[in-house]
Amino acid sequence: MKQFNKWRNGSTIAEKKSVNGVQGDMDALQWTDRLRQEIYEAHLEWENANRFFDYALGKDQIDYAIYAIITAEKRYDSLLRTAKRACKSWSEWRAVQ
Repeated sequence: MKQFNKWRNGSTIAEKKSVNGVQGDMDALQWTDRLRQEIYEAHLEWENANRFFDYALGKDQIDYAIYAIITAEKRYDSLLRTAKRACKSWSEWRAVQ
């Protein structure tokens, strides 16, 4: 989670710098590609959490699976909202896979 927050805070700074016309640590295309990759990984994490829930046995595993699903959904949703705010039209994202 620390790594995600570090990336997210850094990307916000890079995004603001690129919006103001100042070269940041990464350009807009690199930032977009990085965000696209994060969205893809978050979606896989969400799918895996759902799969784990299907095979969970016992109260502890079920509780953990529910927690994992909620966490993965929130991360995925947050990244999608960030992507939608960052671009003018969603079609610019070429199909997030």
